[in-house]
Amino acid sequence: METKEKKAFSLIARIGSFRHAFRGIYVFVKNTHNAWVEIFFSIIFILLGFYFSITKGEWLALIITIFVLIMAEAFNTAMEVHMDLTSPGEHPFARDTKDIAAGAVLISVFLVIITVLIIFASYVGSFLAK
Repeated sequence: METKEKKAFSLIARIGSFRHAFRGIYVFVKNTHNAWVEIFFSIIFILLGFYFSITKGEWLALIITIFVLIMAEAFNTAMEVHMDLTSPGEHPFARDTKDIAAGAVLISVFLVIITVLIIFASYVGSFLAK
């Protein structure tokens, strides 16, 4: 078994890896319709956070859950692209892989919903009571 020689650290190579990462984000946002829905609602929740002047802890919880959701969607999209490439026909393992990845997104959606309800329920209740 051959081993690859380790390459010396290169700042140019590190910068190049950022370029690949930003391209990945671009491809993800451009081609994933669910990402647009998630970004839209994330912007609404962030605007509500500013409107209600939520606490630093609430901001932290909101931002973390939003990023978890978007990351889960990105991983799901990457899995779908990979499965479509490696298993273009129907295969039960490919289907299971896609379904499990989609399930992870759904779990993160539940996390966002629960977090948003916990954060904004009292603010909206006070607002409506006025």
